[in-house]
Amino acid sequence: MYNSKSSLLLLLFLINSFIFFCNADSGTKCSNTSSLIGFESNFTMVQHQLRGHFKILDDCSFQVSRFDMLSGSSDVVFWGAVAVDFSNITRGFPISDHRLNQTTYKNASFSIQLLPNVTWDQIKVLSVWDVTTLSDFGHLTLPTNGSDFYPSRVHTMFDNCKNLSGNYRVRWSLNVEDNWIEIGLEAATKTMNYMAFGWANPKGTKELMLGADIAVAAFTEEGRPFVDDFYITSYSECMLHGKDGSAVGVCPDVVYENTTNGMTLNNTKLVYGHRRDGVSFIRFRKPLNSSDDKYDLPVNPTEEMTVIWALGLMKPPDTIRPYYLPQNHGGPMMVAYGHLRLNASENVDDCFGPLDADDKQDQDLIIASAKVPLVVTTGEALHYPNPPNPSKVLYINKKEAPVLRVERGVPVKFSVQTGHNVALYITSDYLGGNATLRNATETIYSGGPEAEGVMASPYELVWAPDRNTPDQVFYQSLYQPKMGWRVEVVDGGLSDMYNNSVFLDDQQVTFFWTISKDSISIAARGEKKSGYLAIAFGGEMVNSYAYVGWIDNAGKGRLNTYWIDGKDASNVHLTNENLTHVRCKSENGIITFEFTRPFNPSCSSHDKKKECKNILDPTTPLRVVWAMGAKWSEHLSERNMHSVTSQRPVRVMLMRGSSEAEQDLRPVLAVHGFMMFLAWGILLPGGILAARYLKHVKGDGWYQIHVYLQYSGLAIILLAVLFAVAELHGFFVSSLHVKFGIAAIFCACVQPVNAYLRPKKPDHGVEASSNRIIWEYFHVNVGRGAIVVGIAALFTGMKHLGERYKGENVHGLSWALIIWFLIGALIVIYLEYRERQRRRDRFLGRGKWVLGNVEEDDSVDLLNPHHASARTGSQNSGLMEVQLEPLSR
Repeated sequence: MYNSKSSLLLLLFLINSFIFFCNADSGTKCSNTSSLIGFESNFTMVQHQLRGHFKILDDCSFQVSRFDMLSGSSDVVFWGAVAVDFSNITRGFPISDHRLNQTTYKNASFSIQLLPNVTWDQIKVLSVWDVTTLSDFGHLTLPTNGSDFYPSRVHTMFDNCKNLSGNYRVRWSLNVEDNWIEIGLEAATKTMNYMAFGWANPKGTKELMLGADIAVAAFTEEGRPFVDDFYITSYSECMLHGKDGSAVGVCPDVVYENTTNGMTLNNTKLVYGHRRDGVSFIRFRKPLNSSDDKYDLPVNPTEEMTVIWALGLMKPPDTIRPYYLPQNHGGPMMVAYGHLRLNASENVDDCFGPLDADDKQDQDLIIASAKVPLVVTTGEALHYPNPPNPSKVLYINKKEAPVLRVERGVPVKFSVQTGHNVALYITSDYLGGNATLRNATETIYSGGPEAEGVMASPYELVWAPDRNTPDQVFYQSLYQPKMGWRVEVVDGGLSDMYNNSVFLDDQQVTFFWTISKDSISIAARGEKKSGYLAIAFGGEMVNSYAYVGWIDNAGKGRLNTYWIDGKDASNVHLTNENLTHVRCKSENGIITFEFTRPFNPSCSSHDKKKECKNILDPTTPLRVVWAMGAKWSEHLSERNMHSVTSQRPVRVMLMRGSSEAEQDLRPVLAVHGFMMFLAWGILLPGGILAARYLKHVKGDGWYQIHVYLQYSGLAIILLAVLFAVAELHGFFVSSLHVKFGIAAIFCACVQPVNAYLRPKKPDHGVEASSNRIIWEYFHVNVGRGAIVVGIAALFTGMKHLGERYKGENVHGLSWALIIWFLIGALIVIYLEYRERQRRRDRFLGRGKWVLGNVEEDDSVDLLNPHHASARTGSQNSGLMEVQLEPLSR
């Protein structure tokens, strides 16, 4: 039994060993053939407070230690290139699949494997590279294989680091043999603030600053770093006494005396300085023991000495004091100033991670104003925020490539003075320089080849970002890439971003809109706190298209569209309209939403979806209602539908930019309709009936009635048109009613002109001329056509009123109009029957003889086919007129 167990254990051991060695053999082995193995260097900081030490381990891996970096985008990689210049580094390649994700690295250490197809001899520059923004965060240079290479010194790396406060550090490296110490002052502070550090007078006990030897480092207005040697004699700003010219206060050494023993008093020498991500960094060197024994204190590197430090505002030079002078730090101890005991020779590193400024762009931010133009020039790249650095960059208001912040709806004016070889333009492309040359796509928002000028003749470029402009664009040169920087586009006031705005009913909701060629941009803002805001196009919420904005449980703004055909939750139907540039937000409980939609939904002719019928006509008043409530969700119930709504719709004139509350029936339009009914329903038809059926009456009474009624009707028509135009503030030809009305009025106006051109009536017994017959055809048919079109205009007018003021208000009038014209039609049928009977009797000779009627009988129509025979019959009848005379007695 024992032997069986031993054999089993031995077998399992052999199997596991075999698997282990098989796996080990199958793994990828890194060789050690490259001459670069063991190479070490530090990263040069470019952005994101990157620091770190680099070492090549073997042919396919390297190690990074003491690594600091502020978080970047989600696509930051280790990148290889043949050179660090713009064209070469942007054509580089990733060397590993390791992603430096959106994390702040603090003194991190890790090993990285190269990609299988990458070797060290392909890489001359190794960079931490942001693929999204094509930005270099930091890099180092590798030697060529087989060559002697000594890495250049990286100015941001030191042997020691000490935290002075939460946002201020001192770094240093010591060289006792060469009698110097290099100090780096680093602070997350404003661009015009100073950083002071130095040694206190060892003889001082309480007043540590008096007699102190300090270095004050800062940046000029142009962004250039500097450092000066200061000596403190009093707690005051540097002052010169008028009597003897002596200096008192916090003064540069050179103010006290220009030289000592032929040596310059300013023994502090600038080595390097930059400002990145809202953090100022300046490196300088000073001797441990200076020849200036009056204003410089000796530094014993092996002893613990008291150092003092401060942060504060730097005062620029003026005509009286031609030096940069530090102002009072003006803050609490250990925040704006302080002191500590420090031994420069002891190794100290308590700086864990990079400094992170609250506002990384405060020193480079310009906020555009509609009133003040932005002066655009070019200049040297000092600390360009978006490397690789070009040879020159764009300056705005004397600031090197600042972040520009603009508001939507507020025009920005640029005074371009960049020279004739630099053209400004606003683009969506991160690099600029005409993206089409790189086979890339870009959207150009303003500027172009013409936007170039010089100081003597600047070019004025005006750019008005609208509500559809993205949150981030870039100002660049059209001809050279990466000369500019980014533009932050923020929301301005809605009144700035939209061309028109009106209050809806009860002034609880403001409605904004801007019309473009084929679409309309709309915004709605509640004027009181609510859980959701809805606007709808229609006379009321029922049978309307609604747009509802609310904030969901995750705090995200939402906007949905609905068709509402009832008052229950089941009658609210979600639609899928083609909305773009959708936004919804809540500020202090006030909901605002925005969207853009086409006038005509993009639906096929066979599409039966409800949203396909939601067509907007900008020339027709848009009826808008609103609702607000405590809660909204995608899954509606009766509980989350309770709301407060508008009392009546508001008619919004989109083209005119105005609105009016809807009434049951506006009085002036009612008068317009009554006058049109009086004209087309009574006067004009009455005039036609008089001409048609009263010619047999003795005299020309029929003619007088005809003329008076026609002219009266025409005058009333024209007056009614003026009433409607005045009430609607314009003449719009979009509706069918107006089109019928124009046609009817045209035909009615033709008739008086036609009557004026009437050919002469033929004498009694004379055949009518062809012109007279043609005139009668034209006059009669145009008149009849005018009546038909006029009646059509009356009915379409009633339909138009029904659409504008709800159907129930005009249905009764429409039925009354129908009944009226039916009665008129019956009367015409009866009169026509009587007229035909009378003509038939006349033709058969049974007509009544009227004594004294010797004129032409105009009751005989020239267009009647029996007209000629009737005349002949009357002449051959043998009837003679007998003149009776009284008998004389």
